[in-house]
Amino acid sequence: MYRFLALIFIAAHVNAQSVFVVSTTKTLEAALDRVASAPGGKVVIRLRAGRYAIDEPIILTPAMLNHHALTIEAFPQEDVSLCGAERISPQWTVWKGPILCTDIGKNLSVDQLYCNGRPLPMARYPNLDTTQAVMNGTAADALTRANRWKDPEGGYVHAIQGYEWGSLHYRIEGKDDTGGLVLKGGWQMARPAPMHPRYRYVENIFEELDAPGEWYYDGASGRLYLYPPPGVDPVIARFERSVTNELVVLKGNAGEPVRDVKITGIHFTETNRTFMLTRERLVRSDWAIYRGGALVLEGTERCRIEDCTFTYLGGNAIFVDDYDRSDTIRSCSIGHIGASGICFVGDTAAARSAANRYEDYVYYPALDTTPGPRTENYPAQCLAEDNLIRYIGETEKQVSGVEIDLAAGITVRHNTIYHTPRSGINIGDGCWGGHVIEYNDVFNTVLETGDHGAFNSWGRDRFWSPDRRYMDSLMAVHPGLYLLDAVQPNTIRHNRFRCDHGWDIDLDDGSSNYRIYDNVCLHGGLKLREGFHREVYNNILVNNSFHPHVWFIRSGDIFERNIVMKPYFPIQIAQWGLRVDSNLFPDTAALGAAQKRGTDAHSLAGDPKFGGAATGDYRVRSTSPAVVIGFVNFSMDDFGVTDPALRRVAAKPVIPALASGPSVSAVAPAVWLDATIKSVDGPGDRSAYGLPDEQGVVVLHAGNTGLHDNDVIRALNGHPVKDADALRSLYKTVRRPVTLSVIRNQQTVSVRLD
Repeated sequence: MYRFLALIFIAAHVNAQSVFVVSTTKTLEAALDRVASAPGGKVVIRLRAGRYAIDEPIILTPAMLNHHALTIEAFPQEDVSLCGAERISPQWTVWKGPILCTDIGKNLSVDQLYCNGRPLPMARYPNLDTTQAVMNGTAADALTRANRWKDPEGGYVHAIQGYEWGSLHYRIEGKDDTGGLVLKGGWQMARPAPMHPRYRYVENIFEELDAPGEWYYDGASGRLYLYPPPGVDPVIARFERSVTNELVVLKGNAGEPVRDVKITGIHFTETNRTFMLTRERLVRSDWAIYRGGALVLEGTERCRIEDCTFTYLGGNAIFVDDYDRSDTIRSCSIGHIGASGICFVGDTAAARSAANRYEDYVYYPALDTTPGPRTENYPAQCLAEDNLIRYIGETEKQVSGVEIDLAAGITVRHNTIYHTPRSGINIGDGCWGGHVIEYNDVFNTVLETGDHGAFNSWGRDRFWSPDRRYMDSLMAVHPGLYLLDAVQPNTIRHNRFRCDHGWDIDLDDGSSNYRIYDNVCLHGGLKLREGFHREVYNNILVNNSFHPHVWFIRSGDIFERNIVMKPYFPIQIAQWGLRVDSNLFPDTAALGAAQKRGTDAHSLAGDPKFGGAATGDYRVRSTSPAVVIGFVNFSMDDFGVTDPALRRVAAKPVIPALASGPSVSAVAPAVWLDATIKSVDGPGDRSAYGLPDEQGVVVLHAGNTGLHDNDVIRALNGHPVKDADALRSLYKTVRRPVTLSVIRNQQTVSVRLD
């Protein structure tokens, strides 16, 4: 089952534990088979140095363990790799020009080709270009080149979703009668949308084999074609093909869990990509997931993953699935993987009154009003601590360094997370709260997508609807509904966040019951979209400010004792929560604008007098006006990993120079027909109105036009509308009636104006 080179067992019984030493093993299964019958309550399997090739997952079950506490560990000071790839022995000959070929056997599965432990790109268009931020190179004409391809079946199309919320992936099934591509896929996101018109590429196309490092495998002939990578001698290089999605699976259930397994010091590497398996929709989330990874914990208790390394993996690194309690993932290095770093994801059936899609919801008369989960099949009281997570999502883009969904009481502490296509830490819903996000260093995020944050969350729980009128009427009568799923508060504290392409902290779509304090936000500020009972205090929003979007009436939100460095950026705020006061503004103009809206009666304006902003020390001096409003200094030295080896190699965020100059004014409204309108203005409007980009016209007050307040006009008679000036100019040139394409409640509708 598990193919290795030779077998040497040394067994010992020391201090009531059995120790098996496995050296360059022929089968790890032989050691695992002895665990159940080993004397004593503890068993240790020590692996000597080497690459252990695994052709199908090692599955550890309660029956195999027989109540023993099992440790699988690397021998001290030795490098041990569990490798999901099979060695191939090519006999290269020249095919054409620099391209080589060899026979490796017909009809094999060759998803990833590894050369000396590094994955090589499939033949693709456009060619891989690591200087390109999005997908390492994309092209608008990627699909229209099909007339150049004789037989593209088996190729893939990869694209950013049209709203830039993640990625879509398709397998090419062939060509239709017109020569166009027949595609299967696109299910990798729970909110369907067409692929982006520009951000797309194709791979595994023979005719696109034209760049160093690219390869193509022809299953019918059994031939592997290679354009040799620069600096590599293909004759002596080690080539492998990935053969499995998972390497190790701890598999139990709530009734009979796997307990007390510890895996330490192991390197996990070289697995298949799993983007075509990412299709299970999570409850009301944008996400679809694949419940797999190099290491899977399903039905476990008190298991520990420590000091392990995860690199060059096709899918997720670690997936904690369904029922799991008190598991720990500590001091691991995770990098260069196809999907997410660490996922804590429960069973969708554990949620009460669950609706599957964003636009679906359960009307109140049919709502299950019992608080909390319906079953116990979800991760709870687990810990992700002191992990270095970087360069994730190298294939899939709707990913996160740490993903939490349908879980309770997850602590994410002292992790350093950077270079991610999307969020560094993501909470997908309010089920069931109690999470603690603390002492993390998260930066260089949202590099390939849009409308997210370094920390990102949703709260589309059982009470929630995208229809604001329904929501306001419902919550006016039943104000405590948000606590049905968000049973315990989530805490975000003592973190440093930086997102240059979104918000540093982004609470979206109904995220409720949060305590957010003592955080440094280095660039993107803090956003609270609709939700309830968020307490935000004692945070530092460097070069940015507070972004309240479309709040509910009587939200109960509090924003106080924070340092902001720009005016607030409110969008569709009719009522300002429970308390917005005692904050420090950069100047009297920004403070005056807030007070004119009825907030911040006791707030102040002035220089915060940071002690060492140039080096990232934002503690204020005793003479700072921030002290007067009640701001309290907190440590600036505790962000990110603490393990000395990880800390030495972990990057740090760029510390920004403090901005200077007057407050920025908003886009002025204008009149069109009987409506008050304004141009879409920046990422705030894009997020608040659910837009695919930063273009269009917001209808502030619809008057008697037949539009609705907060509609966003995107097109007139099929012509795109960039801004308010473009709308007025275009309207003058057409005959009535006209048809407007409008985004309303994040859905596209048509409106006829006579």
